[in-house]
Amino acid sequence: MNDRSTDRTGTIIDQLAKNEPRMKCIHIKQLEAGWLGKNHALYKGYLKSKGEYILFTDADILFEKDTVSKAITYFQHQKLDHLTLAPNLKGSSFWTNAFVSFFLFGFGYFRRPWKSNDPKSKSAIGIGAFNFLSRDAYEEIGTHQNIRMRPDDDLMLGRQIKQAGKRQHLALALNHLQVEWYPDLRSALIGLEKNTFAGLFYSYFMVLFAISGLFLSQLFPFIALFVTTGITRLLFFLSILMLFLAYHVTANKMAKGANIYLTVFPITVLLFIYSIARATILTLHRGGIIWRGTFYSINQLKK
Repeated sequence: MNDRSTDRTGTIIDQLAKNEPRMKCIHIKQLEAGWLGKNHALYKGYLKSKGEYILFTDADILFEKDTVSKAITYFQHQKLDHLTLAPNLKGSSFWTNAFVSFFLFGFGYFRRPWKSNDPKSKSAIGIGAFNFLSRDAYEEIGTHQNIRMRPDDDLMLGRQIKQAGKRQHLALALNHLQVEWYPDLRSALIGLEKNTFAGLFYSYFMVLFAISGLFLSQLFPFIALFVTTGITRLLFFLSILMLFLAYHVTANKMAKGANIYLTVFPITVLLFIYSIARATILTLHRGGIIWRGTFYSINQLKK
């Protein structure tokens, strides 16, 4: 799917298709009303597809040659309806990687994505790098038509699958998928503008809850080390050790070499709080989000 690209994407994929008869290139020239661009492109791709399985992925994902075949084998063996793979997220600088590692830690800390593998749990997950599902399951949840205006379409796809009672699994694929999430820290902050407020369900209460929760649970213990004494200081020191242990267990599993970024943990907490506040304020100031040059109002998104 070539979604209104302005570079050489269209030419390149047309050239590839000449040597690969199974490949079909679809060029989208115009965005239909009532759709976000990516969701629209994925849906149009589904309409042209005929397979029993559907893989939604992004253009910048690096695949090992056996990634898809192993995923299908796992999918069939586990009798799944939806499989999502966590890629190795890689940045080009220390601070980008530190921010990405904390994002993964925070996501795991609050969302517990591994619980999506438990059919009895309401936890659900979907990752845009690799959302693989059966055609029947995708059609049963109403396709992307039901999430046509969700900037966090990958998460919402997983959520709808789980709510429909379908069997869902998350698997780590750090050695099979890789993506440079954002080239630098500034790009990461700009990229999160479009889906941070959506991820908090456009709720001011949830924004305040997230920011205060991050401050109290993951930043204040470091401050308390310098303003408390005796047993109280010891308790805060122990809470920091527990945070580091949780970080080691969570982030280090989802990002290679994440432990090194423990050295700047308090700073990355501040950066993450700033990213939430910044995205929310900009969304409110603009009255919506800007995604690939198109403006979408909050009212449109909420509908």
